[in-house]
Amino acid sequence: ITGILKQMGDEMSADLADAVKQEEAAIKNYEELMAAKGKEVETLQAQIEDKSTRLGSIGVEVTEAINEIEDTKEALAADEKYLAELDQGCATKKDEWEEVKKMRAEELLALAETVKVLNDDDALDLFKKTLPSSASSFLQLKVTMASQKAKALRLLRQAAHKRRSPGLDLIALALNGKAVGFGKVIDMIDGMITNLRKEQEADDDKKEYCEAELDKAEDKTKELEQSLKDSETAIDKMKGDIAKLAEEISALEAGIKSLDKSVAEATEQRKEENAEHKELMASDGTAKEVLLWAKNRLNKFYNPKMYQAPPKAELSEGDRVADSMGVGDAPAAAGGIAGTGIGASFVQLRAVSGDKAAPPPPPETFGPYTKKSEESNGVIAMIDLLVADLDKEMQESEVVEKNAQADYERLMADSAEKRATDSKSLAEKGSAKADMEAQLEAHGDAKKASAAELMAVMRYTQSLHAECDWLLQYHEVRKTARADEIDSLKKAKAVLSGADFSLVQTRSRGYLRRSA
Repeated sequence: ITGILKQMGDEMSADLADAVKQEEAAIKNYEELMAAKGKEVETLQAQIEDKSTRLGSIGVEVTEAINEIEDTKEALAADEKYLAELDQGCATKKDEWEEVKKMRAEELLALAETVKVLNDDDALDLFKKTLPSSASSFLQLKVTMASQKAKALRLLRQAAHKRRSPGLDLIALALNGKAVGFGKVIDMIDGMITNLRKEQEADDDKKEYCEAELDKAEDKTKELEQSLKDSETAIDKMKGDIAKLAEEISALEAGIKSLDKSVAEATEQRKEENAEHKELMASDGTAKEVLLWAKNRLNKFYNPKMYQAPPKAELSEGDRVADSMGVGDAPAAAGGIAGTGIGASFVQLRAVSGDKAAPPPPPETFGPYTKKSEESNGVIAMIDLLVADLDKEMQESEVVEKNAQADYERLMADSAEKRATDSKSLAEKGSAKADMEAQLEAHGDAKKASAAELMAVMRYTQSLHAECDWLLQYHEVRKTARADEIDSLKKAKAVLSGADFSLVQTRSRGYLRRSA
């Protein structure tokens, strides 16, 4: 019983050690899993914060867009109201303008008729005779080519002072000369006005082109910068996911190795326990056989009715023939413990000595021997107790062995299932890691391409600024200067055209002035 208890204590200690080892492994796996999940939670929390920030920004943009829509609606209503008022005002002004044109035509007609009458020779002669003094008379002004040339030169020089122009200098030089007439100078002025208008149109087209191209370049720059930002975000996220997958793959590989090691250790322990069980069963079976033989031998003497004769050894056909003829060797002495044939492997065989002469009959000493039946019954009962203890120990060992084998088979099944699951998960995570690495490489290539395209767009934008900044900065100034120059040229042309008319009539009667 002490041995059984000791064995049970050893088995329980071994089971406790295994349970502690499994618990430590489970705690380690749990801590690794919690660490991985913690990193995953941190990554997801960062993503949540980023998306929350973006959500807030988008909400602000939506609110601003709604406000802009409201402002636009109000501006549209105001513009529509202004348009209605403008249409009404334009209609009124149109009627007023027709009235003004009618009145101006009547005024011009009256002035023309008046001038015609006053410029008549008879009227002039009459005015000379009838008007008492020259202070209150109508005088005819004398217009000369020199005065018209001087006035035109003054206008051209004023325009040249505001804006340096070789064309103005050339026209002034031609006007100062005597070889070129006013008609040629007027043609030069018309040509210069046409050129100025063409230059202004070219500047307007260039300004429109520069503004459109700069807007396109700015939009493309923002698009590429956002693409670079998105690529960097995706690359950082994928790097974190790849590192996480690598940690998970390492953990799975370590878990599989640990599981294989645990399975090997459990298998070795099961073999040792099975060997101990077989050894125990063999030794207990042998001890039981010895005790039963001893009990049967005591029963043969003390209780002949309970004696069970051992089965006769079966002889082979040759041995039976030899035995019937009285030929052959005598049967060998039984081996095992004390020649009983039990546990032959535990004892040494003992050689049987040769025949000896029968001793003479012993002398008479005591009377007939009396059997100690009561004492023998106690010994037989003790043997029965020992046999019952051995049966119990063997039965307990069988139960323990059966339970241990069932636990081992269940452990093997669970381990095989877990290993298959972990191997499948390892393969899936390896495939996912390879896909993420391919995507990471693709995002890296896209980032390089976007960066190269962004550099090209920035160089193009720089070239646009170098080409357009001066024009955009001084466009209005140049436009105003050209408008002033064209106005001066038109005034000079008007002056010269008036001088050209005086060539037909040296003394013009078309300009009258009432002296004060």
